[in-house]
Parts: sequence; structure tokens; C-alpha cells
Amino acid sequence: MAGAKQPRRCRFPTLLATISAAALLLFFPRFSPTEAAAVEKGRNRSSLLGEPRQWATGKDEAQILAEAEARAGGGGEGSLTGDDGREFASLDSMLQWAIGNSDPDKLREKAAELERLSAEELLKKQMEIKELMEKLKVPSDAELMKVAIADLNNSSVLLEDRHRALQELLVLVEPIDNANDLDKLGGLLPLIWELSNADEGIRTTSAWVLGKASQNNFLVQNQILGYGALERLVKMGYSSSAPEVAKALYAISSLIRDNEHGQELFLSENGYAMLQHILSTTRTNVRLQKKVVSLLAYIADFQLNTGRSQAPSLSNHLFIKSVVEMISSVPDLDLQEKALLAVRSLLQLTSADATDLQKFSGLDDSLNTLRVQLDELTSHEEQREYALDVEILRREVHIVFQQKINQASVVAASHGN
Repeated sequence: MAGAKQPRRCRFPTLLATISAAALLLFFPRFSPTEAAAVEKGRNRSSLLGEPRQWATGKDEAQILAEAEARAGGGGEGSLTGDDGREFASLDSMLQWAIGNSDPDKLREKAAELERLSAEELLKKQMEIKELMEKLKVPSDAELMKVAIADLNNSSVLLEDRHRALQELLVLVEPIDNANDLDKLGGLLPLIWELSNADEGIRTTSAWVLGKASQNNFLVQNQILGYGALERLVKMGYSSSAPEVAKALYAISSLIRDNEHGQELFLSENGYAMLQHILSTTRTNVRLQKKVVSLLAYIADFQLNTGRSQAPSLSNHLFIKSVVEMISSVPDLDLQEKALLAVRSLLQLTSADATDLQKFSGLDDSLNTLRVQLDELTSHEEQREYALDVEILRREVHIVFQQKINQASVVAASHGN
């Protein structure tokens, strides 16, 4: 199966003469002594891509390669790379380089040898060279994607090759144009089906590919959401495998970011219960906790920015309690900062009802404990600046909390009257 698109390496010491001969055979079937002399004089380069019998003079290698790449643009062949790291946009530009860097005497000798060949021998040589050139061609991204998708659709393909197909797609969907073509090529449905594969690695990588393809891509987001992928991704969030949960969260975050419909679907799939489950079962996995509170903070901010004053789905008492506890109980400043951001947004979505604020019980104690921790960190020069930034955020959360308490008191007093 074809590998992910990479620059193809060619061994120039052994192929240089062959490629030079290819240029002579394919473009100059009757290379005259006069033309051979032109090669020797000043080591001029030939213009193979447009007018094969005209010779460009006074051009350095960089200029020739630039012109060759410009003329070959859009050919879809990919790039060719030599053992020395030199890259070429196409076979034509490689031929340009080969002609220009061949030994003039040897090139002239090769031209003389070709002059002595019979028509049959020359034809045979041309066929051999053409076969070599075909083998050097690099398939386009679309061709590679089709091969990988075909393997995913083939139930008889070995698990190892299935993994390889997903790894190739992981690289290929990075450019937005390729991601946009994924559904056209029939690739989204097989990827979504693989989310239910019995193999954990297949499920995990499939979620990774979907997340990468839909990241900051409204078109692909809606395509994937339309195929019902969110239900399967939420189910993956209950896995006992941390890598699988991490990639499921990554895919979900990519799908619902800046997508109101995606967030509504996440709510309908009871996605917040999944987030709560992760927080309650992964207390020792700081990486997953960061992913959950980051996603939670983003969702809450999105709710606020779209004009919602409340979000009942985000008001579960145990859920909020888990986030509040992170502010003081986890000795990880990055996680504590993310937890503060989430709590700040959740507080702003909370009503002024006293019972609603009770869900944040323990917040005052957590904020005070964090203040002591931050005071200690400011004595360490390497952490002082970050600790001061988190302290500013901590104070902001404290102010918002006090404002909510005061509002609740006013409401309670008005009801009493």
C-alpha cells in the first residue's frame, strides 16, 4: 500500500547518468555534436519544460529550478528528494538539474553513443528510460487518500494495513483542501465506522483523523456531525483507555468549536455527563483533566457570547464541585488556571438564586488555599510571573463570586418583603 506522501529519495550517484541519458533520449533523440559542444561550453542548462531545443545561458541552478517549478506547478506529482536533501518539484526539474550537473565530457560521449544506435536499439533504450521515469513518479495526495480509503472499506485488509491507512490519512488531511475533499472521496463514513472498531488503536486514530480534518473547518464539522459521529465519540469518552479518551475529547472539541449546532448536539448526546464521568474517574490523570476543564470553559464562554444567561446542563452540583476542587487540591498551576477560567465562566452563567450558588460551595476555601500557594510560588523567580498572572485571575473569580452572593442577598431580601 502506498505510504503517506513524502519526498521520494533518489540515489544521485547512480541515477545521474541514467537521468541525463533520459533527457537526451526523451527530448533529444538525435543529439547532434554541435549541441553536445554547447553543453560543454559554459556548462549551459537546457530548457526542457517548454522549448526543448533552446538552451538557456547565464542561469544558475537556483534560477533554473525556480523556473522549472513555476512551469511544473499544479502537476500534482509531489516532490523528489536526493540523498543530499535536494528537493525537486517534478521529474522535469530533476532532469534540468541532472543535465546541468553532468560531466560535459561524459555527456558528450553519451550523445555520441546514442548517435551510433540503430532505430530499434534507440527505441528499446527509450522504453527502458520511460519505465524508469514511471517508477519515479510520486502519486498525488488525492490518489494516496483514495488508496487509504479503499483499504478502510476493504474488510479483508489486515489490521496492520488498516492502521497504516489511518496513519496516512492523519498526515494527508492536514491541508484544508485535502480535508474538504475527504467526504467527496468517500472517506468520512469509513472513518466514523471505525470509531466502533473492536481495536482500540483503530478507534483512537480514527478519532484523531476526524479531529484534525474538522479543526477550524466549518464545512467538515457539519459533514461529520451530519453522519452522527458525535454519538460514537461521546461513547469513547467512557473508555478506560486514557489515549482513547484524549483523542475522543480532541475530536469533540474540534467538531463543536465555533459551531452552535455541534454544541446543541453535544448537549443532546448528554456529553456533559461524559465530561463529569472523566473528572470523577481520572483524578490522577492531569492531562485528561486539563482537556475536560478547557473544553468546559470554552463551552461556557460560547454560551455567554451567544447571549445565554443560564445553562442548566452545566449546573450539575457534582460536576461543579469537581472543578472547584481542582483549584486547590491539584498541585499543577496550569490545571489550576484552567479550572479558574472554567469556574469564572460557570459563575456568570449561574443565576442569582441562592440555591444555584450553593453548587459552588467550597469555592471560597479553594480560592483562599490557592492564594497561599501562589504567595509561596512568587518567591521562586522562575515561577513568579506566571504565579502573579494566576493570582490576578484568582482575584477576578473571587470578585465575580462575591457579586453573585450579593445579588442573591438582594433577591432574597426582596422576596422577604
